[in-house]
Amino acid sequence: MTNKEALETLNARVRQDLGYLNYPASNWVKPAGPIDGKPVSDIVIVGAGMCGLAAFVQLNRQGIRNVRIIDKAEKGMEGPWLTYARMETLRSPKNLLGPALGIPSLTFQAWYRAQFGTEKWDALYRIPRPMWQDYLTWYRDVMEIPVENGLSVERVVPREDGILTLEMADGEVIYTRKLVWATGRDGLGKGTIPNFVSGLPRSSWAHSADPVDFDKWKGKRVVVIGVGASAVDNAAEALEHGAAEVRLLARRPKMPTINKLMGIGSYGITAGLPDLSPEWRWRIMDYGDKQQTPAPHGSTLRVSRHDNAYFHFNCGIAKVEQQGAEVVITTVTGREFRCDFLILGTGFSVDPMVRPEFALFNDRIACWEDRYTPPAGEENPGLGRFPWLNSDFSFTPKEEGDAPFLKDIHCFNYGSAMSLGKVSGDIPAISEGALWLVRGIASGLFRDELDKHWEDLLAYEKPELDGSEWTDADAVERA
Repeated sequence: MTNKEALETLNARVRQDLGYLNYPASNWVKPAGPIDGKPVSDIVIVGAGMCGLAAFVQLNRQGIRNVRIIDKAEKGMEGPWLTYARMETLRSPKNLLGPALGIPSLTFQAWYRAQFGTEKWDALYRIPRPMWQDYLTWYRDVMEIPVENGLSVERVVPREDGILTLEMADGEVIYTRKLVWATGRDGLGKGTIPNFVSGLPRSSWAHSADPVDFDKWKGKRVVVIGVGASAVDNAAEALEHGAAEVRLLARRPKMPTINKLMGIGSYGITAGLPDLSPEWRWRIMDYGDKQQTPAPHGSTLRVSRHDNAYFHFNCGIAKVEQQGAEVVITTVTGREFRCDFLILGTGFSVDPMVRPEFALFNDRIACWEDRYTPPAGEENPGLGRFPWLNSDFSFTPKEEGDAPFLKDIHCFNYGSAMSLGKVSGDIPAISEGALWLVRGIASGLFRDELDKHWEDLLAYEKPELDGSEWTDADAVERA
C-alpha cells in the first residue's frame, strides 16, 4: 500500500469513527438575528491554529453548529510553526494526544504511521516542527473545518442587545453571540520588548517572533538576549545561516537546567489547578516563572556544536547604543559587546490593555492584580497582568455588574494560564481545554435561552406510547 493509499484508508477510518460518535451532532441552539440583513453566528472563533481547530470540532460534536472560524494567515500558515517558531523539533513527546479529543484515528501518531509506517514511528524521537503544521492541516481537512483565511479583526464592539460586532480589516462586519479568542502565545499581549532598545533603529534589532532574514547576517556578528528556548532557536538559525559569531547574553549567573513544572506534570495539575485557591495558583505559577524553563537539550546542542557560538552569564543589560553600523551593548557589570544585529529572545507579555481589538473596553477587564495581592517575596508584575477568568475562559469585569458582554468573550489562548492552567496553548492538555471551553459555552447558551427551552418543554407533545401497549383492567371489568 502506498503512503497515499494508507492515508486515504486513515481518512476513511476517521469518517467511520466520527459516524460512530454521531458527529456532527444536531444543532440545538436557538437562532439569533439577522441584523441589518446579515446573519448572526452563535460563535466566532478567531484563530485557526491548534486551539481554534480543537474548539471548532468540539463545538460541532456537542451540537453547536452555527460557528465561524477565521484566521488572518493563509491556509497552512496559521500559528507559529512555519513563521517565528524556529526549533528543529517540538519539545513535547511524540505520543501526546494533542487536539485529537479522545479519537484515536485523529492523533498525530495515527497520521504519521499511515504515511511512514511503524518502523519509522518507532525510530522517531521528536516531531519535526514543520511536520506538526502538516498534521494540523490534515486535521483541518479531514474534519472538514471551514476555516476562512485572510480575515483579520480590527475591533470588537459590544452592542446593547448583547451581540458582539467584529469590525474587520476589509471593512466588513461580523455579528456573533460569543467570541472565542484562540490567538496563540501572543494572543492577549505582545512580544516583550525591553526599554534598552528604544534608542536603536528598528533595522538593528528584532524580537524572536519577528520575521528575520538570517541570510542578511551571514558573515556578521549577532547577539541574542536570553538563553530560553526562543533565544537558543534564533541563535541556531543565525549560526546555520553563516553568522560570523553569535553570543547569547543571560542575566542569570548560570544556565537553567531543570524544567521545574515537570515535577508535578500530570492530569492532576491539569484538572486540579483551576480549583486551587488563588494563593496556591499564584505560588505555583510564580515559582515556575522565576525558575525559568530551560531550552531543550537538542536545541542547546544545536547552538553549542558551533565553534563560533558563545554563552555569557551575569550579563544583565545596562544600556544599548548604536555607534555607526555597530550595536554596542553594555552590561550592568561593565562588560561590552559589539554586534551587527541584536535579537531579543525575551518572550511574550500578557496584558489585555495592549490588544487594539479590545480598545473599547480593555480597561474594564479584570486582571489578577485586581483580585489578588501576593505576599512578600512572590511579587510578579507580569503574572499580575494575566486576566482573571471564569471557568469557561470568559473575561470578568473589574467592577461587579459592569460590562456584562465580557462573559461572552472567551480567552482560549496562553492568557488563560494563570486562571485555568496550560490547557489552551500547549499540546499536552489542549483537548482537555477544548472540552472545558465548550461545556462552558453550551451552558451559557442554554441559560441565555432558558425561556425558549422552557417553552419547548411545555409544548412538546410527541407521544412515546400510542395506547396499544397496555390494557386498562378496570375498564375491561366495567365492560
